[in-house]
Amino acid sequence: MGRETLSPQGLQCPGCGAARQEAREFRQHKRGFGDYRCHHCHRTYNLYTGTIFAGSNLAPRRVVLLIRGICKGEPTTGLAEELALSRQCVHRWRKRFQAKGYSMLSPRAFPDAETETDEMFQNAGEKR
Repeated sequence: MGRETLSPQGLQCPGCGAARQEAREFRQHKRGFGDYRCHHCHRTYNLYTGTIFAGSNLAPRRVVLLIRGICKGEPTTGLAEELALSRQCVHRWRKRFQAKGYSMLSPRAFPDAETETDEMFQNAGEKR
């Protein structure tokens, strides 16, 4: 589940771009995937190399659920309970996602002269 979601094009060496088939498994981790060493440039890489999750020890299943929960706007406390992580840990990941998102925003204005915004009705509960 996690490998295809996090790396849809397939794992590639970040040094020379060789496909994962041209690498050997270097070591296996408890989190469910291993590190690979490229036959060409001898660089070691894994599923998280070059991502915001580089250096973390989260299992791919937890990463996918964390991304889903943050994108859905689920509360930090609920996510922490669901993923069996501390509230502070989930809060740090949420801040990292937000910082990465803001860094990817374009500083240029939209090319359209007009922008349309749809209205949204949210029922806050029954009225008496």
